[in-house]
Amino acid sequence: MSEQSDMNSEKKTWSFELFLRKTFKGVIDPVAAFFLKLGFKPNTITLLGLVISILAALIAARGNFTVAGLILLVGAPFDVIDGAMARQMGEPTRFGGFFDSVIDRYAELFLMGGLLFYYIEKGNDLACMLVFIAAAGSVMVSYVKARAEGLDFNAKVGILTRVERMIVMILFLLLGKPIIAIWIIAILANVTAIQRMLFVRQQAFVGK
Repeated sequence: MSEQSDMNSEKKTWSFELFLRKTFKGVIDPVAAFFLKLGFKPNTITLLGLVISILAALIAARGNFTVAGLILLVGAPFDVIDGAMARQMGEPTRFGGFFDSVIDRYAELFLMGGLLFYYIEKGNDLACMLVFIAAAGSVMVSYVKARAEGLDFNAKVGILTRVERMIVMILFLLLGKPIIAIWIIAILANVTAIQRMLFVRQQAFVGK
């Protein structure tokens, strides 16, 4: 489950991620139950999602963007199945949320690394810089939220959270145009980080 937050925060703030979770709950829950019957643990599914992302990154590094997109598309459900499994087990621990969030960051950075390798090989300096900015923005979106929640603020806002970033990346990988996804993420991920900072500032100064 990406960028996992407590349920009270989710109730207060609408998000596309929460909307998708509720919309596809009837599909996700049976799949989660199936994996539990097979003896899998939520953290195992989280790691499987990471392996899929690394595989997609290696394939993207070779320029096989459509195949990489298909692999990510197949692996995308694992990003929510692990959380559904934990809830069905009655064990949605804080460590589970922490572990999932850390692995999500690694998965995203591995994919960016694969694209960076491709553009280095092609000698495309602009694309390399954009990949760096996109990766930095993606990490900052999550860091701002985590730091805010550590100070008891709510920062679950913004136009390009992990779910939206994955949708954008998968779409343009399938179309063979990852550079468009990188442009979008480079700009809007950093805009999202700033949105979250301003949202926290607003909360910090309420009533002052």
